[in-house]
Amino acid sequence: MKKKAPELTQVNQAVLQDLAPEHVEVEICRADELAQRRGLASELDEMWSYVGKKVEPRWLWHAIDHHSGTVLAYVFGRRKDAVFLQLQALLEPFGITRFYTDGWGAYERHIAPEQHHVGKENTQKIASNHINLRTRITRLVRRTICFSKTTTMHDLVIGLFINRYEFGVAL
Repeated sequence: MKKKAPELTQVNQAVLQDLAPEHVEVEICRADELAQRRGLASELDEMWSYVGKKVEPRWLWHAIDHHSGTVLAYVFGRRKDAVFLQLQALLEPFGITRFYTDGWGAYERHIAPEQHHVGKENTQKIASNHINLRTRITRLVRRTICFSKTTTMHDLVIGLFINRYEFGVAL
C-alpha cells in the first residue's frame, strides 16, 4: 500500500480565513502570458547633472522595464513637463499600463492616476541604474572636476554610453 504524499500548502490559510470571497481574483496562466495580459510596468525617474557650472542643470529622464530593468527610453533636458512629455511620447509604442515613480509633479500631472503608483518600494531598479551610471560616467558624479562644457557633448557622451551598454548599439 502506497503512502499518500503530504499536501504542500501554497495558500496562506490565516489570510484566507479573514478574506471575503468577492475580494479574491484568481488568474491561472503561464508567467509570460500573465505579464502580457497585465501589461508592461515601467519605472520612471530623472537624474541630475550639470553642464559647465552647477547653475546650469541638465536632467537625464529615463524609463526602465519594472521586471527586467531594461532601459526602454531616455531623453535629456530641464526638469520641466515638456521634457517628460517627450519621454512619454517615446514610451507610447510599448503600451505601458503601470508607471512607478517618485512624487515629482510632472508625473502626477501627465500620468492617469489609475496607472500611476508613487513610492520608493517600486523604483529600486531605476535607483540602482542611477548608481551604475554615476559609477561608470564621471560627468554624472555630483562632486567632480570632470564635466561637459556644452550640452551637445554632455548629451552625446551619456547617450552613446546608454546606446552601447543598454541598447546594444555600437555607434
